[in-house]
Amino acid sequence: MTASAFDSAIYRDLLGDAEVGALLSDSAEVRAMLLAEGALARAQGGLGLIPEVSAAFIHRAALEVQIDPAALAPETGQNGVPVPGLVAAFRRAMQAPAHAAFVHWGATSQDIHDTGLILRLRQALVILEERLLAVIGALGALADDQADLPVAARTYAQVATPTTFGAIVASWGAPLIRHRARLVELRPRLLNVSLSGAAGTLSVMGGKGAEVRAAMARDLALHDPGESWHSTRDGMAELGGWLTMLTASLGKIGEDMIWLTQSGIAEVRLGGGGGSSTMPQKQNPVAPSLLVTLARFVNGLNGAMQGAALHRQQRDATAWFTEWLVLPQMLLGGARALAVTRAMVPQIAPDAARMRAGIDDGLGLIYAEALSFALARTMARPQAQAAVKALCKEAQATNTPLATLAARDWPDTDWATTLTPEAQLGEAPHIARAFARAARTLTE
Repeated sequence: MTASAFDSAIYRDLLGDAEVGALLSDSAEVRAMLLAEGALARAQGGLGLIPEVSAAFIHRAALEVQIDPAALAPETGQNGVPVPGLVAAFRRAMQAPAHAAFVHWGATSQDIHDTGLILRLRQALVILEERLLAVIGALGALADDQADLPVAARTYAQVATPTTFGAIVASWGAPLIRHRARLVELRPRLLNVSLSGAAGTLSVMGGKGAEVRAAMARDLALHDPGESWHSTRDGMAELGGWLTMLTASLGKIGEDMIWLTQSGIAEVRLGGGGGSSTMPQKQNPVAPSLLVTLARFVNGLNGAMQGAALHRQQRDATAWFTEWLVLPQMLLGGARALAVTRAMVPQIAPDAARMRAGIDDGLGLIYAEALSFALARTMARPQAQAAVKALCKEAQATNTPLATLAARDWPDTDWATTLTPEAQLGEAPHIARAFARAARTLTE
């Protein structure tokens, strides 16, 4: 196995994400940092800090020059950051020493590195949002289709009361709508240009540092934070938290799907399951299992990501390096989880007969709560609970349905009609349809 399974040729189709992975490649990093250098030069040229002709030359060269990422390895190993090697390689590749002298004027490595990262994160979040909306739309359609399909709700892995499969699907999708809202909210706090200089003061830019930063932000279509964020990493920590919540919500779908497709339960069929090397009858829930795994993995990495928010003083390499190690894997985990869920949801096929069998085992004990509340209309609630508890024991001891015993003791009520799944669904159909409407509003 490779050091990162995300990059493995063997595990590529299980864990890999080519679209987001391309944004996290060395080539993409180099290109993004060059774009930052070009925007910096153009902003400074427009404000007279460097010759305008040199600024134009640098900006164009930043778009055209090709630099081999591998060539930056020796200096990165020595300097702890790729920017010094990149700037040197860029100046050589420009073949214009008079203009090259103005490259990286007054900036520091972290400015260029962080701005390049933000440019790539912006693209990655567009991809994640598109996938998230697709998942929400698919779940909304499923919830609408199954809004009235009765199924046993389970608490502590035990049958509780009836609900509908549509309401279960809605419980999967509702957090995703909130995650999308959180993503919209976090973007302005995260997608900021970085231009602070050596210690956050831009002291070498002749009093025009703030103007340069604002112009650079406009050029790159990023936000101007109005300050240095070299050592204030709340935006990065927020992104890590968002990815953790996102994958946890997708992992919840995986957990439920593992249970619902389990042998002996089998209330849902899932197309495209995995096969066994020795047991031909098996169809393993690979996609749900992967969702749970990715949720646990991203959650584990988030501890390191939140710890990386502790940047000491004005700049801190140790915390910065931690971000480099952790954030790409968190992004890939979130991206892959969304892709897996998007492909899985249309393959979910509920089995109505199995669901009804899971509701009523022949004794109808799932209706105990409904019976006790019905009786509480004519007797004290504690008395009703005690009576139903005794009937449940009798039902189990004599193998007599709870409705039959209730009819014996309280013959004036039509318990055969009252103690049915359809009569005990409560708000479940409404919950399913409300989510479906919200999903349509968001995705259409």
